[in-house]
Amino acid sequence: MTEAEQSFTEPKETETLNPLSCLIVLGMAGSGKTTFVKKLAQFKRTEHKPYIVNLDPACKEVPYPANIDIRDTINYKEVMKQYGLGPNGGIVTALNLFSTKFGTVVDILKKTKDNKYCIIDTPGQIEVFTWSASGIIITEALAAEFPTTIVYVMDIVRSVSPTTFMSNMIYACSILYKTRLPFIVVLNKIDVQSHDFAVEWIKDFEAFHEAIEQEKDYVSNLSRTMSLTLDEFYKDLKVCGISSKTGVGFSKFFELVQETIEEYKNDYKVEYDKIRSEKEAQKANEAVEALRKLKNKPEGDEIDLSPFITHKSSGVDVSDVFLRQPGDESSEESEEEQVVAFTDEEKQEQDFLNFVNQHQSSNK
Repeated sequence: MTEAEQSFTEPKETETLNPLSCLIVLGMAGSGKTTFVKKLAQFKRTEHKPYIVNLDPACKEVPYPANIDIRDTINYKEVMKQYGLGPNGGIVTALNLFSTKFGTVVDILKKTKDNKYCIIDTPGQIEVFTWSASGIIITEALAAEFPTTIVYVMDIVRSVSPTTFMSNMIYACSILYKTRLPFIVVLNKIDVQSHDFAVEWIKDFEAFHEAIEQEKDYVSNLSRTMSLTLDEFYKDLKVCGISSKTGVGFSKFFELVQETIEEYKNDYKVEYDKIRSEKEAQKANEAVEALRKLKNKPEGDEIDLSPFITHKSSGVDVSDVFLRQPGDESSEESEEEQVVAFTDEEKQEQDFLNFVNQHQSSNK
């Protein structure tokens, strides 16, 4: 094996983890997820120094200062218009386009020094992120480089019914199973409704069954059956009650975050290091194979150099089709043509040039 081939196949040593920790915030529409992110950004800001990333391309504005905003890059309405998509399809496609460049976001996060937490605010349509390819790409990219925690925001006011509560827990368990990352259940809006009953239902299987016995419909029977199966999944989940409006419970939340960071380092880091090593080895093997084909090809044949190109200095990529520069607030819905205005000096100069041309034509 040549020296060039060895350079492709030798795996790189695992780098030391950046002190930055990532919090991926998920939640049903109306659960108070964005308000929760706003309070996270405000709570002990000088101490925690959060770095905030907004991944919701459809929101008109966010109530927090986003360091990276998908809306500065992806024109959501233009994506819907060009592909003939509905709202959810537009969000999925926008996330897909953004995920192709998410390696750049990771590189930016790796260079941060003063920030302690990176908070990722996801779209309100939770299934758009959790069950899409782009959501998996973004989650794995973050987890491969930083201690990453999934924060599931749950509306405690809407969960007083045992059946609604069980629906939320089923969703939480499905996300836990799919992401396989440290998990925190945040019971939001405790300024309106106490969360003690929900904590008891999570920790005490019998307490939940006593509550559900009072309901005799078919859905209650289904919830009872599901609880028998899922109890082993969610009884050990980290849970805390918070109020995104008043800030109550956020100290407890950050205590749980520290626990999940240690949990990541002890239990999850090895698995994600393995995933990263496998991907690097796969890329190296592909590069070696491409190099072998290049050597075996006769002169004069067209050679594909894409495996050896790490960046492009110019040109337009597929994912750049609907990109726009940060701060571009022009409305894509406007159909009026823009009229170019000329100054008086420009008009006089143009009139003079027209006069000269006419004079030359008459003398010929």
